[in-house]
Parts: sequence; C-alpha cells; structure tokens
Amino acid sequence: MPNTTPIRRALLSVSDKTGLVDLARALVARDIEILSTGGTAQALRDADIAVTDVAEVTKFPEMMDGRVKTLHPMVHGALLAQRDNDDHVAAMFQHDIKAIDLLIVNLYPFEETVAKGADYDTCIENIDIGGPAMIRAAAKNHAFVTVVVDTEDYDALLAELEQNDGRTSLGFRRRMAQNAYARTGAYDAAVSTWMAEAIEEPTPRRRVFSGTLAQPLRYGENSHQAAAFYRDGSGRPGVAASWQIQGKDLSYNNINDTDAAFELVSEFLPRDGAACVIVKHANPCGVATGARLIDAYRRAVDCDRTSAFGGIVAFNSTLDGETAEAIIETFTEVVIAAGVDQAAKDIFASKPNLRLLQAPGIANTAEPRLGWKQVSGGFLVQNFDSGRVEQTDLKVVTERAPTEDEMRDLMFAWTVAKHVKSNAIVYAKDRATVGVGAGQMSRLDSAMIAARKAERMAEALGLPEPLTRGSAVASDAFFPFADGLMEAAAAGATSVIQPGGSMRDEEVIAAADEAGLAMVFTGMRHFRH
Repeated sequence: MPNTTPIRRALLSVSDKTGLVDLARALVARDIEILSTGGTAQALRDADIAVTDVAEVTKFPEMMDGRVKTLHPMVHGALLAQRDNDDHVAAMFQHDIKAIDLLIVNLYPFEETVAKGADYDTCIENIDIGGPAMIRAAAKNHAFVTVVVDTEDYDALLAELEQNDGRTSLGFRRRMAQNAYARTGAYDAAVSTWMAEAIEEPTPRRRVFSGTLAQPLRYGENSHQAAAFYRDGSGRPGVAASWQIQGKDLSYNNINDTDAAFELVSEFLPRDGAACVIVKHANPCGVATGARLIDAYRRAVDCDRTSAFGGIVAFNSTLDGETAEAIIETFTEVVIAAGVDQAAKDIFASKPNLRLLQAPGIANTAEPRLGWKQVSGGFLVQNFDSGRVEQTDLKVVTERAPTEDEMRDLMFAWTVAKHVKSNAIVYAKDRATVGVGAGQMSRLDSAMIAARKAERMAEALGLPEPLTRGSAVASDAFFPFADGLMEAAAAGATSVIQPGGSMRDEEVIAAADEAGLAMVFTGMRHFRH
C-alpha cells in the first residue's frame, strides 16, 4: 500500500456547490483532469473551467432523469482498480479504463427534503443512488483513491496536495475514507428512519442513529472518560442548534444539563408569559413564571438558592439587561435563552467565563421524536415523553374539588414533574416551584426531601412558614401508599395531582379526604429514569 499517491484525474459530482468553482480551479492549476456530471459540469463550464462529461467516458447518455449516469464499469472500474494488481491493470488496459484518483461527491439533499415536509414521492426522488455507490467504491480503494464528501474538507485537500507536491498521504486518505463511510451510513440511517415513520413501522428490525461532530469535549462526566458532542441534523431548537455568544467551552455535563433546562422551559409558551428554569445535575431545582423575566428568575432562585449556585439557567423568551444583572449576582455555569438583547450581552461580558447561549426559539415539546439509551449489548429506543394532559382530562377523585387557583398550580407542578428524575415530587405555589424532590428510591423520601428544602429556604428568606403551605403537589407516578401523600399534607399542600392506578388508590383517596385535600388523577405517568 503506497504512502503517497498522485492525483491526475478527478471526478466531481456535487449537490451542494459551495466552494466548487474555487476547488476546481485549484485542481486544474495542478494539471488535474476533471470529469463531472449534470449540474456540476454546467456550473464548472459557466466558470470557464475545462471539464469532461462522464457520458463521454462511459459512451452512454444520462437517462431516466439522471438516475443512471455514473453506475458504469468505466466509472467504478476506474475507482476500484488496485494499481499494484497486475490483473486489475491488465483489465483497465483491455477495456480502456483510465484511473480516477480523486472523487469529490456530496449527496442529494435527502435530509433537507424531509425537514421541509416534502411528500413521500418527493422524498423518494431525493434518495441518491449513484453517489453512495461511488463513495463506497472510492473509500474501499483508499489505498489508491482519495474521496472527499464534505465541503469543509476542501481546504484540507488542497493543503494536502500542496504539502505533498500533488499527492495525498495514506493517513489523509484513510481519514477521508472513514468520514466517507460515516456519511453514507448516516445517509442510509436518515432514509431508513424516515421510511419507518412514513410507513408507520414502530419497531423496524434494524435501527440506526447517526450524528455529525459538533465539538470534541475535554472529557465526559468524569475526567477519565473520553467524550464528544454530535448533532443529529434535526435542527430542533435547543443546545445543539444554539450558538455560543461567550464563555468557556461547554463540557459534557454542561450540555446535558443545558438540554434538560431548555426542554423544560420550552413547555411554557412565551405568549403565556415569561418562564425560567434552573437545573442542577439534570434536575430542575427552581422553575417559575412571571410577568417579566426578572420576576420569573428571582422566584425560581428562591425555590432552592443553594442548588441554584453553579446551575444552568434557561429562559423561554429574550433575555434582557435587568435579568442579566440579577443573574451575575450568583455564580452560574450556563445561561440559554430564546433570544438575548444587546444590554444583556454587555452585562454578561463582565463575566467572561460564563457560557451564554442563544437558541433559535423554543422547542416543540409536543413533537414526536425518538430517543435511545445504550445498555450492555444493545440499546433501548422509545419516543420522547411528549405526553400531556389538559384540565379537561383530569378526574377529581376526592370529595373536594380543586379551586381555580389550586388547579392552575396543579397543572404547573405536573408540567415540571415530567422533567424531574423519578421518583419525583414537586410542590408549587403561584406557578413557581417551592420544593422539588428528585431521584429517590422511595416516593416518601422525595416528598420529605422537597419539604425539608422548603423549610430551609423559608429560614433563609426570613419567611414565617415554608411556601409549601397552601401549595399544590405533583407526583410523577401513583402513590403506592398513603404515607407519601400524608407527608405532602404535613408540608402544607392542599391539592394533589397524580396518575392514579395503584391497587391502594381507594386507601390513598380516603386519606386525602380525611386530610381535606383536593386530588385529581391524570391517568398518565411521567417516569424519567
């Protein structure tokens, strides 16, 4: 296997023509012959660049709306022939096949076509066939052929040719081949995933997930773990689609926590008012709404000031200067908002290490999407939890029905509980969390922890009693016994929202009636492991 190989003949066939003309001119300047097809060839001719049509090489016209043009031995033989194999060289000579040393291809925009909501037939027509076939052929024969599939690698290719006097090194060809196979794999994954959804096949025999590197990370959850961040190409608003205005590079834990914060704040539409979420270790430690962002932020902080220190803060609307001033009073790792005004940017500039992200709007939390989790020897796939209940879906199961104010807080607490690790207990009052218990093995423990946190915050704020007095409480799953419910009642909760469905529901309902609680069942749970 040669270390360096010369580039004498190149085939260019691209859908994305970014940088095409400049690249082609640089290749021609090195006396590299250019072959091309269809629109690519026309774009090169329009730029007065000499190009040979593939049809001239194959002696076969493009046909069937361009479906058949490169699927020919004159192309694939030129890509696959091993230059040090006498039989291959003899076959090339016999059939007048001239080697292709460089393949530059990017594929039909299938993913973009799907993202635009195109119909089934249009999506099918945007599945590339010849491109992936050529890419795989060139990548397989990377001992002799260089394959480039991303426009961002054009400069690296030209630098490689400059460094090696018109040749490419084996290391470069191997890197390009690996990337080429990853691209065709991701392309096929996109097609198969879309088709499974289009034909309503929830459990296809094979599942493939893919991503594009967004950034390498210094390490993962801990310093001894290697890690990187990949985008899935969906463009969903959130941490992956946001842009960083300032601050240090995001860490693995920053990204994970920021995603949790932004997904929760996206549950609150801007038209319904300002909302703020503060997350610590993937759990919300403070969530609130308000007439203004500053109000929502201060109320969210006052749920658990201890945990808010070093937390991740997310907003559902444009961050302003007044709120920014309040944020920098406390050490904060990351702030993400669906918009950041100039006053806020200027204020955050005084804290250069604080990571400030702007997202392109809030996410659609009702949108169906797939998620996966690796387990030993496999992975679990499910739809993300986009389930929600409306007030009309609730079933009042106690003698006393919730008041209008209680119902408002019940719905708020239920929304938050969906994003808290199980077992989850959330106390809320006036559309702000006042106590959060997360991730305990017992629902009773979660209720107790949330109540104790509220007591400590009351002392810190100089309040006569915890804000859990008169609060609504949400449980992400049913109360298996009445003890957790009674702990919530002891903390001062007056209304309860939970899925119901326990074999001891009647016992729990009776306990709620005895305590004077109003309780509603949702019929839906929100386990989050």
